[in-house]
Amino acid sequence: MRFQTAILIAAAACLRAEGPVTVDLLPPGPGNPRNTEGSFLKLKDGRLMFVYSRFSGDGPADSGAASLAARYSTDGGRTWTAKDEIVVPNEGGMNVMSVSLLRLGSGEIALFYGRKNSMLDCRPYLRVSRNEGKSWSKPRLTIPDIGYYVLNNDRVVRLPSGRILLPVAQHRNASPEPKAFNSRGAAMCYISDNKGKSWRRSKTVLENPSPDPAGLQEPGVVRLKDGRLLMFLRTAMGSQYYSYSSDDGDTWTPVQPSSLKSPLSPASIERIPKTGDLLAVWNDHSNAGEEIKGKRTPLTVAVSRDDGQTWEKAKHIATDPTGWYCYTAIEFEGDRVVLGYNAGGSGLPRLSRSVMTYFDLDWLYR
Repeated sequence: MRFQTAILIAAAACLRAEGPVTVDLLPPGPGNPRNTEGSFLKLKDGRLMFVYSRFSGDGPADSGAASLAARYSTDGGRTWTAKDEIVVPNEGGMNVMSVSLLRLGSGEIALFYGRKNSMLDCRPYLRVSRNEGKSWSKPRLTIPDIGYYVLNNDRVVRLPSGRILLPVAQHRNASPEPKAFNSRGAAMCYISDNKGKSWRRSKTVLENPSPDPAGLQEPGVVRLKDGRLLMFLRTAMGSQYYSYSSDDGDTWTPVQPSSLKSPLSPASIERIPKTGDLLAVWNDHSNAGEEIKGKRTPLTVAVSRDDGQTWEKAKHIATDPTGWYCYTAIEFEGDRVVLGYNAGGSGLPRLSRSVMTYFDLDWLYR
C-alpha cells in the first residue's frame, strides 16, 4: 500500500512540474529598437520588479541611446505590466544600461548600472531607493578612475559580512581615439565595506594567460558552501573560466577552464534557495556542431551539487539555431525559477528583444 501511495505521489509531482513557459515581453518597435538585459527584485508588497535597458532612436547598437525602465508582476513572473516606467533617464553621453538590483541590509534597494559616455568612459553608478523603487537618490560613482569597465546585469553580490562586490572587466584602451575600443578584458572586483559609500579595487587583477584578444570578460561571482567565492568569466577559449577567492573577493587564484563549454558568451550562476545547489544558465556547446559554432545558442540550464565542479540535469530552454540567447537575470519565486534574457534572432537583430521564461524546480530536477 505504501509503495502504491509513493507511486501516486511521484506521478502527481510530475504532473505539477511545469516545463518552460516563455513570455515575449519586450519586443522592439518603432522608436524602440532594443529592449535588453535587466535584473529582478522582489518588493515588500509581493510584486516582482524587472528593470532593464530600453533603447531609443534608430538602431540597437550598444552605443545607442538608452534609459532604464521597469515592468512589474503580481503573479510571480507569469504576467507583467504593459507599460514602461522610466527609472533612470539617459544621463550618459551614449546611454545607461546593464542593471543590477540588490536589497541592502538596511532594507533599502540599491540600483547599479553602467553610464556609458564614450568608448573610453563606461563606469558603474549607484542609486538607492528608500521607498521600494518609487524614487531614487542621486547617482553615485563607484569607480573614480576614468576607463571602460563592464559590469554585467544582475551581477552585484552582497556577502554575509555586508561587503558588496562589483565584478567588472576593464577594457584598457590603447588609443586615445574614442572609437578605439579594446576588446581584451582584465577581471577584478570593486569592493565596498560601508554600504556603497566608498569603493576600492581588489588586490588581484586577473589576466588571461593566453594572448587571445578577448581576454577575460563579463565576470560574475557566486558564494560557495565553504565560504569561498567562485568567479566565472566569459572567454574565447571554449569554456567559461573559473577563479576562486578565500578572502571575500580581495585576492583571486589564477584562472582555469571549467566544464561549462561555451562560445564567447556570458553565463549566469546563482544558488537555488530551496535545494542549496547551484543553477547555471549558459550557451551549452559541449556537443555543438558546426552549424552553431560561435553562436549564442542553445540556452541551457543545469544544476551542480558540488559547487560548480560538475553539472547535471542539463536541459535546453531555447534552441533556435539563429537565436542569440544571453545576459540572463535569475529570480527564484518559491518553487519556480524566473529568467529574463536577450533572445534575438528569428529575423530580429541579435540583441534586440527581452523575454521571460519560467519553470518549476520539479521540472529542473526531473
